[in-house]
Amino acid sequence: MFLLKVGPIILSSCIFLSSFQSISAISTDAHLPPLIKWQGKSEQLMAKNGPLLTEFEKSLGTSTPSYINAMAYLNELVKTNPDQFSVNTIGVSAQNRAIKMLIASENGILNHDKPTLLIQAGIHSGEIDGKDAGFMLLRDIAEGKRNDILKRVNLLFIPILNVDGHERSSRFNRINQRGPSEMGFRTNAKNLNLNRDYTKLDTPGIQAITEVVNKYSPDLYIDIHVTDGADYQYDITYGYMPTFASESPAISKVLDDKFKPLLDSKLVNQGHIPGPLVFVMNKRDFKQGLAGWVATPRYSNGWGDLRNLPTILVENHSLKPYKQRVLGTYVFIDSVIDALSQFEKPLSDAVKYEKSHLPKELVVKRGYSKNPDHIAFKGIKYEVFNSKLSDHKEVRYIGEKIDYANLPIFWQKEILAKVAVPKAYYIPTEYGNIADKLKQQGIMVTQISGQYSNLHQASATKFEFDKMPFEGRMRVSAKFNYKKHKNVVLTNWYKVETSQPLGKLAVHLLQPEAVDSFFSWGDFNTIFQRTEYVENYALVPFANTMLQNNADISNKFNEKLKDNSDFKNDEQARLNWLYQQTPFYDKNYLKYPILIEK
Repeated sequence: MFLLKVGPIILSSCIFLSSFQSISAISTDAHLPPLIKWQGKSEQLMAKNGPLLTEFEKSLGTSTPSYINAMAYLNELVKTNPDQFSVNTIGVSAQNRAIKMLIASENGILNHDKPTLLIQAGIHSGEIDGKDAGFMLLRDIAEGKRNDILKRVNLLFIPILNVDGHERSSRFNRINQRGPSEMGFRTNAKNLNLNRDYTKLDTPGIQAITEVVNKYSPDLYIDIHVTDGADYQYDITYGYMPTFASESPAISKVLDDKFKPLLDSKLVNQGHIPGPLVFVMNKRDFKQGLAGWVATPRYSNGWGDLRNLPTILVENHSLKPYKQRVLGTYVFIDSVIDALSQFEKPLSDAVKYEKSHLPKELVVKRGYSKNPDHIAFKGIKYEVFNSKLSDHKEVRYIGEKIDYANLPIFWQKEILAKVAVPKAYYIPTEYGNIADKLKQQGIMVTQISGQYSNLHQASATKFEFDKMPFEGRMRVSAKFNYKKHKNVVLTNWYKVETSQPLGKLAVHLLQPEAVDSFFSWGDFNTIFQRTEYVENYALVPFANTMLQNNADISNKFNEKLKDNSDFKNDEQARLNWLYQQTPFYDKNYLKYPILIEK
């Protein structure tokens, strides 16, 4: 219980909860847009009886098991099929819950002659469709209904990644989502979003994922979500890095040319409507077009793209009933298994190619194009009304289909920043924590000592901190000047060469201009601190002597007084500039400590 103070009155949260319960006594989705009736062949996937009947099936597609019951169900699966199933703990949450992964293979050990599929559910634990779909699929394997699956692939299945958020369960967690009847919370116990953590590795869940990927080397990674935003006809939307934006375009092309036609065909055959992973530019005016989002490496699919790991992000449509979404997810996973077993060779060839071909340049920041492309899109009709509550025009979806033949879509095709890929990065020994995170990612790091030349150091010239913390961090952006150092003696530094399989990821982590670099996430914010200062009574006489004895500094000072009236009229700016010219000034101020070999 929490207490909310309003003026002199203190109200208990129980009063509000009781009010919520009375409002939602009949349905927690009465406020949502009307549904178009759905019926699909995939409904036949639901079992009606048996010892491994899932809670989802027992509830006729409306509920999902708690963490304790889900873990018990995993154990029952293993007990029923010990020769092919095993369960490992891959991590422990902040609230001391085990993060479990089921390993399924034909003979109890991973067969490296078969492709391995990593399926992840519950990274946002209110979006838990993948857990119940995975349980049904594994049950069908355990009971012998789907003996074909493990003959073709190995499976790694994580039913709940965000286990702490999963147990912050409520009927009232996602106002814009139809089911399950109770669902978990988006973020973890520390209010961190796991799907923003793939570069900084602050959460046990994503640390566990990096370890799984490094240990088992899956051939394909599926991350299952439920989307929000506008209403449309599609129930299963999915995507991967588009080829134009991919740093592993050979992989994206295989997913486009080989996988997507098979996935879409099987979903349609089972009564589902697959769609593109896009968002809406203006939720109050659908006709303004769609946003073609491109993931940065903080997200699973952006991270997978940089590490040459084929990654598909699934976003089921939140306004479709839970039953429909879960069954569509089962069909989707089953379709991916078909595609992976059929197209293993072209996909593995693409992965090998990308691992051995490091681009000369990498795009580290993108923006939305000003000129749109156009696509056909299956929408839902809506009307616009004036809301007294918001004092603004709002949208009301009316549950009727509308097909847009030529809807604008604004992809993030504009390149805002790109960098030349350097030969190597050199990390000072005091930043060993950065080296450790790189090693966690699977990036090769060596410790070196010696004299080095052709090293460059970046200095932040214009910098700006976010106004509010984001994911527990104070993010920062900056412009940089680079200075070359000819001969530098390094003792026990860490060297990261880019000519390695994860070189693209290393660049995005260590190049300070990159939007998800360690620098941008605030790991080097101490360079913005000045900890030694000067008193004017000491600076003024020293500066006078310096100007008298150094003609170059004197000329520059006089030129700034002549050409810059703001500088001339600002006593603090004048003294700060003079202080910077003295040998007393902190030479490490605003200097990015990682050296770069170009």
